[in-house]
Amino acid sequence: MSRDPVTDHVEKTPVETNPDVNNDQAHVDSPAAMEAITAERDRLSAENSELQDRFLRFQAEFQNFRKRADKDRLEFSEYASMEAVRTLLPIIDDFERALQTETSDKTYAQGMDLIRQRLFDTLKKLGLEPMVVQGEPFDPHVHHAVEMVETEDAPDHTVLAEFQRGYNFKGRLLRPAMVKVAVEPKRD
Repeated sequence: MSRDPVTDHVEKTPVETNPDVNNDQAHVDSPAAMEAITAERDRLSAENSELQDRFLRFQAEFQNFRKRADKDRLEFSEYASMEAVRTLLPIIDDFERALQTETSDKTYAQGMDLIRQRLFDTLKKLGLEPMVVQGEPFDPHVHHAVEMVETEDAPDHTVLAEFQRGYNFKGRLLRPAMVKVAVEPKRD
């Protein structure tokens, strides 16, 4: 049988007891010892409360961060096609201008109108919303005033005509409408 060299050299002695612990209970119950224990308990309780508060704050901050990130990701995916639709708006404008010119070939005009309508319907499915502005009050947030006309035929700051159609995309302004706006004539 082999012997363990480490345990062979350790002397086996009875467990010594701490004389302070075995003394009378008077030392434990003394007011100074109780105050020290109470102070330590209060310090640890305060530290525990502070750590719990910090934990709850970090947890709330993380939840807010996650909600913001989810919202940003949703908005990005929802409005990702917005720029692609914006680049197609001049093509719709060109179709509308082309259809306003007179042509002797009615079949050609019908074909152009059909293509414009199919493109427009496809963009509407993606979220394109045309604005109706004629006769509406002028709003600088959604209208771009190109011309101001003094007239008594319409209320002040009313849109008289639309030069270029404005569009929203899923409720957000994509392009403001270029409009002619009525203003009151100057009184002399």
